[in-house]
Amino acid sequence: MVKGANVGLSALSGSNENGGSVDAVTVILGWSSSSGEGDADVSVLLLTDEGKVRDNADFFFYNNPTAADGSVQLLGQSPTEVGTEDRIQLDLTAVPDGIERLVIAASRHQRAPFGQLDNLRLELADLGGERLLGFSITDAESESGFVFGEIYRRNQEWKFRAIGQGYDTGLAGLATDFGIEIEDDAATEEAPAHDLAADTEAEAASAQADPTADPMAKPPVTAPGTEAAPASGGAPAEADTPGAPEAVPAAAAAPKRLRTARKKVTLPKAAKPSLAENDAWNTARLFPATALNRDREREVRATSVLLSVMAQVPEFGRRLTAAFGAPAGRTETFTEVSLPHGETPKRPDGVIRVERAGRLWTALVESKTNGNPLKAEQVQDYMDIAARRGYEAVITLSNDVALDGSPLVPVKIDGRRKHKVLLGHLSWAEVAYQAKMLIRHEGVGNPAHAWLLQELLHYLQHDNSGCHGFQNMGPAWVPVRKGIDDETLAAGDERATQVVESWERLIRQVCLQLGGELGVKVLPVQRTGRGEDPRARRTALADRLCTDGRLNAEIRIEDAPGTIAIAADLRVGKLRTSTEIPAPEQGYPLSWVKRLVRQLADAPADLHIETLTDGAAAGPRGTLEKLRPEPGDLLPKDSARITGFRLSLSKSMGSTRGNAESGFIRSVDAAVERFRTGVLAHLDQRTARRG
Repeated sequence: MVKGANVGLSALSGSNENGGSVDAVTVILGWSSSSGEGDADVSVLLLTDEGKVRDNADFFFYNNPTAADGSVQLLGQSPTEVGTEDRIQLDLTAVPDGIERLVIAASRHQRAPFGQLDNLRLELADLGGERLLGFSITDAESESGFVFGEIYRRNQEWKFRAIGQGYDTGLAGLATDFGIEIEDDAATEEAPAHDLAADTEAEAASAQADPTADPMAKPPVTAPGTEAAPASGGAPAEADTPGAPEAVPAAAAAPKRLRTARKKVTLPKAAKPSLAENDAWNTARLFPATALNRDREREVRATSVLLSVMAQVPEFGRRLTAAFGAPAGRTETFTEVSLPHGETPKRPDGVIRVERAGRLWTALVESKTNGNPLKAEQVQDYMDIAARRGYEAVITLSNDVALDGSPLVPVKIDGRRKHKVLLGHLSWAEVAYQAKMLIRHEGVGNPAHAWLLQELLHYLQHDNSGCHGFQNMGPAWVPVRKGIDDETLAAGDERATQVVESWERLIRQVCLQLGGELGVKVLPVQRTGRGEDPRARRTALADRLCTDGRLNAEIRIEDAPGTIAIAADLRVGKLRTSTEIPAPEQGYPLSWVKRLVRQLADAPADLHIETLTDGAAAGPRGTLEKLRPEPGDLLPKDSARITGFRLSLSKSMGSTRGNAESGFIRSVDAAVERFRTGVLAHLDQRTARRG
């Protein structure tokens, strides 16, 4: 589509093999960056025929991601082969009466310009995953907020319009144009840190004193020992929209001030003292895992435990199914269901059914535990059954991590069938990630739900559950390492590509683990060019592995001062984790290095620091242990301009392909965690920026 064009969703569904109207759609906003560091936050605004929100609850963004009626669900970001995608699910049948437009927008942190990003695009897909339309934005420059498009009612029909309008004032300008006055995130970013528990108590007291306080400020119930700080209310105000009807008087319908600084939460407090007489007493568990001895037992138990919790904790079930097109509604789950298929009935491991407004959404579940691979023939049978019976999805669940453009199992789709079935995958690591996000960071609806999620998480993390995520680099790992050692591995070897894919899966799992622990977005950095083919990119990385024997990756932790680069040198058996921080914009070089060394007072003594300069020669370098008494040793002798500093740690890596104590996967996890807690956590981004 081109800017300004519009199309009826019913017309799109007419070209869709599913037929009928499009009652629910998935909106996909995507972008890429040659530097790999670009990011944006999506938002949705529900507007009346006056072009304004009714109140703050009609503004959906990172602090308010889900509508209570299920009409809007922000599903979050995921890396792709060409950058990043952020998905939004819209259930148009649940949109309240009086809402005429759904505006789909995005903004950048600290008002960074969208012109720094490439391949800005919006796509609409139906619940089966079929792409219905696409709209690319090619003229982004200094704008830090963008309205990509809108879905609006016209003559009892939903239509889509491509807009592509930008704002230089970021989220603040975007929101105020539609009747919300906010505390700009750029203004709150520089505010000094406060005690989080004190903030929570103060805002809770304020909410009790003011019964008209913003309902978004009500703190959710979290797991015992965890608190969540609510968004704060403020002074009412209204902003006019150019070309819109005159705003109503402030005293009558002025929206409250909405805080857009990301919600801060406390970390779990120390556990209460146990009443057990000694450490040998085991706490009673809802889902015991100690008696599991066989793979089939682990698989059946894990599937039943997960599906039962999904049905009982709506927030959790919705997190896991929304990405596969499930609506928000009453959920029931079943295990070991017998379904006819030729002469021999088939028994998928589970069935998920969601009902909303008399419409049923159904998914078949096939699960594996303990590293066992999915079987293509089983998944194919379930896809055929789902297509024949009119089910919407087949969800596979295993320790493996899915990659775009590299299916875990090959499945043939019968193009003659009008009903299409979505094939999706969940890793056990992603299940654990969603549980952690809810009970440790975001909160759930009641204490019983928080306790159920805690029990589920304890089960998943038990050594005997078999649900430990990606834990095997695959059969190609040993021959590739041997080929690198004896220099017999040649470019074009398919086994090297398999190792590159396993490395990508491992990095994505590292991001899930970190994100669950920290409660922030953690994503692999994708440094790709426009239109780059995923297979060609993996082939190039595999050929580079054959040449220099290294695997490289980067991960970006939201609000961290820099990305974490991970380099695995298979020739020498070393893992190197590092980050680069830019030189401050103000102050003197000697002050910079002194402040840096002070910030790293508790960092490992073997931390290596290198000064980056714009000169041809390498800058000064040394270990933190030697630099502590003489920080000035980091200053270039030739007075070259300092552009930044590189901090790095090295350690020996495991050699085996698995997740054992001596395994490669365990050593990567340990290296990233040591660098994050020992180095990155001590750096103050604001101090580094100001000097």
